[in-house]
Amino acid sequence: MKVVLIIFALTCGLWAAIEVLLRVLLGFGNPLIYIADAECGYLLAPNQRVRRLGNRIEINEYSMRTGAITPSPAAETLRVLLLGDSVANGGWWTHQTDTISEIMARLLRLQLQHLASDPQLGSQVNYSNFEVLNASANSWGPRNQLAYAKRFGVFGAKALVLLLNTDDLFASAPCALVVGRDRSYPDRQPRSATLELLSRYFLSAVPVRQLAAPSAESDVVGCNLEAIRQIQTIAVSANVEFLLAVTPKRHEFGEGSRDWEVKARERLAELVEREKITYIDFLPIFNSEAQLPTLYRDSIHLSPLGNQLVSKTISSQIVALFLYKS
Repeated sequence: MKVVLIIFALTCGLWAAIEVLLRVLLGFGNPLIYIADAECGYLLAPNQRVRRLGNRIEINEYSMRTGAITPSPAAETLRVLLLGDSVANGGWWTHQTDTISEIMARLLRLQLQHLASDPQLGSQVNYSNFEVLNASANSWGPRNQLAYAKRFGVFGAKALVLLLNTDDLFASAPCALVVGRDRSYPDRQPRSATLELLSRYFLSAVPVRQLAAPSAESDVVGCNLEAIRQIQTIAVSANVEFLLAVTPKRHEFGEGSRDWEVKARERLAELVEREKITYIDFLPIFNSEAQLPTLYRDSIHLSPLGNQLVSKTISSQIVALFLYKS
């Protein structure tokens, strides 16, 4: 009997030690929570602060990966609204300060300081600060982003940046069924950090496509292009500069884009030309980089170096739109 009690006590002690280590060191047991939404599909639950694998993640009252904000910016602040998916969001693998939006804000402030100190250009600068809001979520496509913009507006931004990747041109319609069913979109805290670890990495997941309602769409790309056009319309109606940026998938360099990706990109180029959209195609930009292999962390998501390059490129365009105007 004593042996059984000793084994039981040791087992409980080991489990408790593992539980503490998983929570304190890795952040398991406290994942980001999602809420289902009829129009957006799903949103990150408002007002969350978590730490995963050492990376701080903060979600504000508007389900943005941004600190708390006011509905409208201060008069001296030029606000930028970034709409995106997991590339813009950064996910659990990116510290809050290393997201594209945070890097952009720092770069823009530095540029602002540089211009303000220039005797010739300083008088043209009408702002003393920049804010970059990050409205994004994993696996969002243009229709999720359109629904968010319709719901919340542009928050007084002067520029709206829609950051997509090639895969987003094939994104399905917003679907709320994944929330609470797919392990990547939990709607409540797990019972323990150990159970979360087991369910996330050791148990089979239900494919998202089995959870989503069957699609009757005959032209998914066309639906997403129309959503992009409508996001541009929202920006124009609010007198906001609209900037579209698209990052490629990693295989589009070595193996080259698939036939369907080439056709989708051609249709996107036609939309950009027809609607006169300010467009940054990162495919040729990445292709000219000597450090191309280090720009990605997987097939879609960018490394810290990739985030830096994207942030720098978009920030330069924003500077050209606002700070060098005569």
